[in-house]
Amino acid sequence: MEEHFFQCPYCWEEISMLVDTSQSNQNYIEDCEVCCNPIRLNISVKNNQISGFEANNIE
Repeated sequence: MEEHFFQCPYCWEEISMLVDTSQSNQNYIEDCEVCCNPIRLNISVKNNQISGFEANNIE
């Protein structure tokens, strides 16, 4: 697990989350812990390290 920090695409607050780096590609929806809006997360992992991270609003 690796802690990753990013900004919410709705309220722009910094959020931290734990990412399971044993999984190569991850796509899921997580609610912002500040404003509770749904965030679409697309995470790429290579060699047990985060190689790509996108946090987008749900359209």
